[in-house]
Amino acid sequence: MVASEASLSSREHIQARTMARNDNDMKKRASEAGAARFLSTGNPLQFHFYEKSCPNVEKIVRQVVSSAVASEARMAGSLLRLHFHDCFVQGCDASLLLKTIPGVMEGEHEALPNLNSVRGFEVVDAIKAALEQECPGIVSCADILALAARDSVAVSGGPSYPVQLGRRDSLTANRELANKNLPGFNFNVTDLVAGFANVGLSTRDMVALSGGHSIGKARCNTFAARLTPDPQDPTALSSYYSSSLQQQCPAGAASDALVDLDVTTPIQFDNAYYSNLLTNRGLLHSDQVLYSTPGATRDLVSLYAQSNSAFAKDFVAAMLKMGRITPLTGSEGQVRNQCGYVNA
Repeated sequence: MVASEASLSSREHIQARTMARNDNDMKKRASEAGAARFLSTGNPLQFHFYEKSCPNVEKIVRQVVSSAVASEARMAGSLLRLHFHDCFVQGCDASLLLKTIPGVMEGEHEALPNLNSVRGFEVVDAIKAALEQECPGIVSCADILALAARDSVAVSGGPSYPVQLGRRDSLTANRELANKNLPGFNFNVTDLVAGFANVGLSTRDMVALSGGHSIGKARCNTFAARLTPDPQDPTALSSYYSSSLQQQCPAGAASDALVDLDVTTPIQFDNAYYSNLLTNRGLLHSDQVLYSTPGATRDLVSLYAQSNSAFAKDFVAAMLKMGRITPLTGSEGQVRNQCGYVNA
């Protein structure tokens, strides 16, 4: 259903018309992307895409991210999550950033896996505003997400790595696909492997990217079912850790508290996340199953727990691979002037 023009603001009216013009093409693209389920094979992205058009882009992004994380350490995990949650839904195209317009488009913010989870949009907007001052209409919001994710890891003590750029921004969002594609906190290994394979990522990629939980926080309702350990359950929390979490979440799922995903080094990006899994201190079920389930994921957790360099190497490779999931390039999509809205 298309909202009446009278019910929309001037900006929303313009966006509604733009959305209508492009809806058929974007629906076709989303359908094809979902059916193909593969990474961009030709990889039109480049490491120095903005070298001439906006040479200070990486410096500007790093400055804004560094300031944001210095003010709130949690923001590092939030910015990393934005890139992840964007790429898993119709590719790395900044569709996650588009705001809901009733009757016109359902934004991905309100998809169940994103609800009360994704945040940091104000930091992305600050980066975009700074870049528009420096080089108007040049740097896409999708590329901002990729750079901000890298810098969030780096300023938290993790690896810094070259980022391939040249993505363009989508004209639509897809809440339905967000509900379908984004991994859940209660997933088992089979679910996780299938979900990552759906977007062209391997089991190794999945375990390495799970290390993003080295930073950030989770709400009590995402792990409340684990607060009363079952001694027969190999994924059960250790008794000491469970007791600590019960104190932090006294009302269980109803508690509004935020808990560190990594109990050992919560604001340091390192391999302690994997070491925690060896002693049943994985906060989420989807974390702990990586070690508690015999097989390839358990072997990788053991490797990363022993070697931070092995983890860092595989994490970087997986991030670059994830960043190539069906990007819009060339004349596809657009470079948005504001990340929350398509251009007129």
